Amino acid sequence: MRFLSLALAAFFCSGIHAEEWKHWRGPSGNGTSPTAKPPTEWGSSKNIAWKAEIPGAGSGSPVVTGNRVFVVTAVPTGGKPAEPPPSRRSRGRGFGRRPAAPLVEMEFRVLCYDRTNGKKLWDEVAVTATPHEGTHSTNGFASASPCTDGEYVYAHFGSRGLYCYSVEGKLVWKRDFGKMQTRATFGEGSSPTLVGDKIIVPFDHEGASKLYALNSATGEVIWEVKRDEPTCWATPLIVESAGMQQIVMNGQNYARAYDLATGKELWRCGGQTQRPVATPVAAEDVVYVGSGFRGAFLGAFELTGSGDIAGGDAVKWTIKQDTPDIASLLLSENRLYYHKQKTGILTCVDAVTGQPFFDRQRLPGIETTYASPIAAGGFVFATGRSGKTVVIRDAQDFEIVAVNDVGEGVDATPAAIDDQLFIRGEKHLFCIRETN
Repeated sequence: MRFLSLALAAFFCSGIHAEEWKHWRGPSGNGTSPTAKPPTEWGSSKNIAWKAEIPGAGSGSPVVTGNRVFVVTAVPTGGKPAEPPPSRRSRGRGFGRRPAAPLVEMEFRVLCYDRTNGKKLWDEVAVTATPHEGTHSTNGFASASPCTDGEYVYAHFGSRGLYCYSVEGKLVWKRDFGKMQTRATFGEGSSPTLVGDKIIVPFDHEGASKLYALNSATGEVIWEVKRDEPTCWATPLIVESAGMQQIVMNGQNYARAYDLATGKELWRCGGQTQRPVATPVAAEDVVYVGSGFRGAFLGAFELTGSGDIAGGDAVKWTIKQDTPDIASLLLSENRLYYHKQKTGILTCVDAVTGQPFFDRQRLPGIETTYASPIAAGGFVFATGRSGKTVVIRDAQDFEIVAVNDVGEGVDATPAAIDDQLFIRGEKHLFCIRETN
């Protein structure tokens, strides 16, 4: 697959093995590992090689390079709570309006663990701050996943800034983008994406939304573009077509692509739903973008399109029911997997035609999903908020292989590398590996 080889090259510097999971959607950006073969079964007394305590709270996913696993978290300092601003003191309208929780000072931290034994290698406080606005009861203040190129690790805390550390834990640079005002104070969560010498930072909110390209070595702004988009929690996807690298972004008004070199908008297509969260996936010059809150839309768009492509030949197919909300799409070969809204109901369609291989299959033990499904070793791993992971065969026919549980809630997407699976739970980082 020509596109896949290009995408792998875009995500990794020369000499870095593609097996590493440096971005929350894996080496291709599609949620897959080409080489990992983690166990398909685990539990309290089986195949949990180690677990390490994580202080505070966060739903950013783990990323892995070399012998290091990185996560981010927000830890209350114990200081006196601050009242939210007057305009943000309640959520909802009319009957049932509830007061917003008091805001407390927090340490926003980056943690590094040894992937062989779970030993904490370093723990750095990027910034200590009191959030200026609240967040949804199911969200936190460290929801963006870090990313790494094997030399540096980048942690984005949204309104608290972007921080670049060496993999040994030395702060290299930091950058402040200002304060976000998110829809209904749902909180923040878009993750940055690395490509070559650039780090792409999304900043969609109820204020002046922008997309930034920074020099990954210095933090200097290479370009920035305005986006007429309200709050969006999706993460940029880097693709290549006809020798040009594109940044594909979801959005409430439009799905769009930008020229990586200049930030120029290349194409756009409407049809998305409100407050999109799901991150796109792509292969063979086609990108798949979807959303599923207060509506449903999933579209397959040719990367060679130009301008407004709605209704044109560049739109290969669309689906307008049972599309994903918070969990992102998974693309493995020609199989496109996605959850129905936030449920444990899974569909798999042919990426070429949009026709279902299997449709709305319920995953046992999973009611609500925030984590995105991943594929490795011939299997798909779908994790629910309860901490259960249902493993199915990565195939056109629906076949459950195992149902597993780490014993605590999970909102973060797992990372698969070699014979390991890393799961970030509410309180611990788990390493799943064959132990007996």
